[in-house]
Amino acid sequence: MDKRTYYYARVSSKSQNLARQIEAFKKDGANDHDIITEQQSGKNMDRPEYQAMKTHMLRPGDTLVVMSLDRLGRNKEAIKEELRYYKEHHIRVRILDLPTTNINVPQNQEWVIDVVNNILIEVLSAMAEQERLTIRKRQAEGIAIAKKAGKYKGKPPLKIDEDKLRKLFDDYKVRKITKVKMAKELGISRPTLNRVLDRYGLKI
Repeated sequence: MDKRTYYYARVSSKSQNLARQIEAFKKDGANDHDIITEQQSGKNMDRPEYQAMKTHMLRPGDTLVVMSLDRLGRNKEAIKEELRYYKEHHIRVRILDLPTTNINVPQNQEWVIDVVNNILIEVLSAMAEQERLTIRKRQAEGIAIAKKAGKYKGKPPLKIDEDKLRKLFDDYKVRKITKVKMAKELGISRPTLNRVLDRYGLKI
C-alpha cells in the first residue's frame, strides 16, 4: 500500500481563517484532497474531523503534517498522548514550524533528533496549554465585568431537533452510526452531544 501524507489545519472558531495554514501546506506539496480542516477549539482531542482522520484515514507508514504543535491541541498531556499514539502506530508527524521534524538523518543517528524533539515538544506543549489557560482566564474576567455592568446574558439555549436526535440515538444503539457521526448530523461538537444526551435522558 502506498504511503500517504495528510495535512490537518485547525482554527478555534468560524471567525478565524484557515488560509495561512492551507497556503503553507500547498507550498509543502499538498493537494486539496490531502487537507483536512476543522473549526473547533483545541481544548481536547474529541473533534469530529480530527478523529475521523486519525482512526479511518491514517495508516502505518503515513505522515501527518500540521502547521504548529498547538494545531493538534492545547492540552499538554493530550498532545503528548497523541504523539505517543502516532509513534506506536508508525505514523510520522511533521510540524512545519518545528524544523527538526523535517530533517532526514542517517538511521543510526535518529536518536539525536528524538532527544531534541522531546525537549521541544515538552516546552511547546506547555506553552500551548498555558495560552489556553490564559484565554479562559481573560474570558472569565470579561464575563465577570459584563455581569457587574448588567450586560451579560450568557449563551442562548441550544436548539436541537428532538425527533432527529432520538432517531440518530436509535441508530447509535444498534451500532449503525458513531457518536462522532451523530454530532456531525446535528451540527454540534462531540462534547456538546454528551450534554444534550444527558439533558434528554438518552443513555445506554
